[in-house]
Amino acid sequence: MNHATPAATLGVVGGGQLGRMMGEAAGPLGVELVVSDPTPDCPAAPVVRDQVVGDFDDYEAVRELAEQVDVLTFEIELADPDEMERVGEETDTPVHPDPDTLRTIQDKLVQNRALADAGVPVPEFRRVDDTDDLRAAGEELGWPLMCKAREGGYDGRGNMPCEGPGEAESVLEQLGGPALAEEMVDFERELAVMGVKGVDETRAFPVTETIHEEEILRELVTPARTAPEVRERAREVAFDVLEEMLDGRGVYGIELFETSDGEILVNEIAPRPHNSGHWTIEGARTSQFEQHVRAVLGWPLGSTDRRAPSVTTNILGDVDEPEPASLAGTEAVLQSSRASLHWYGKREVRPLRKMGHVTLVDGSAEDGEELLAHARELRDGLSFQ
Repeated sequence: MNHATPAATLGVVGGGQLGRMMGEAAGPLGVELVVSDPTPDCPAAPVVRDQVVGDFDDYEAVRELAEQVDVLTFEIELADPDEMERVGEETDTPVHPDPDTLRTIQDKLVQNRALADAGVPVPEFRRVDDTDDLRAAGEELGWPLMCKAREGGYDGRGNMPCEGPGEAESVLEQLGGPALAEEMVDFERELAVMGVKGVDETRAFPVTETIHEEEILRELVTPARTAPEVRERAREVAFDVLEEMLDGRGVYGIELFETSDGEILVNEIAPRPHNSGHWTIEGARTSQFEQHVRAVLGWPLGSTDRRAPSVTTNILGDVDEPEPASLAGTEAVLQSSRASLHWYGKREVRPLRKMGHVTLVDGSAEDGEELLAHARELRDGLSFQ
């Protein structure tokens, strides 16, 4: 297929930091973005052609978006698959990834059942509708349990450990509805693979080690600091996920556990670019955001090879209460020849809110240890005033 430039207009439901970075990647390709987002002048607004203001599940907003673009995609799981499917049919606008994939992934129980049915390894899990269910799950799977809100959770939000039967009522109240209970996995480390499905090809980026604290992703190390055979097994599981249960073109974030005995289990899936793939902007031949743009438009995919060892550290809100965002201490990051600063354009900083990230890439580094230490030093020098 031949492509002209400007090549296409892509509609994105969601205009947060992922939409912003997608717009930055699309520009050099001659692709223009239009986003829909409930926040006026959202983070993506400065780098895209236009914004439609409306909720993620607002039919009129999504239809207005679809009427302006060649292909429709999303950067947040809160997009409504029914509305996107309806709008796609009514406006004859292709939607990628497939709304059915979004339906499957939006509900953690449906997601786990689909994975298990496809033969993909997952932690033991149980459906939880009330406190009796949760207590019964604990008796079957053992305490403590990891409890996940079935809907509305992403990037660690909506996940909460339950230490014992006495906490069951409180945990379910905080999760706010039906839940999924999983056995607490004894893992050596957490891993992630960013996969991408094109028209007739499927590729995956190198395996990344993800470092979490309080269920929030803090750091990425690529390549993952584990044995080569474990990385290879992680890629195999990721390809099984991509080929067996995900329909539609685009980038998918596949989060994994490496257990203490070297097994790989799937934790969660995101049907979009993901924080776990931010290192690819500087660290890979083609970023996850450019890959997503290429894939959903039906273009050939780019290389997923990494350029060099990479470490990414998130910049999180270190405040106690919401306040206007003003980041101090950036001089050291900007002066580092190995560091790249990404600011997401959010005007308000909140406790532990993702405000940006710093990536270090160094071809002379033998492993991620030195880079990780340097990244932490630079991050710890940043603060909000």
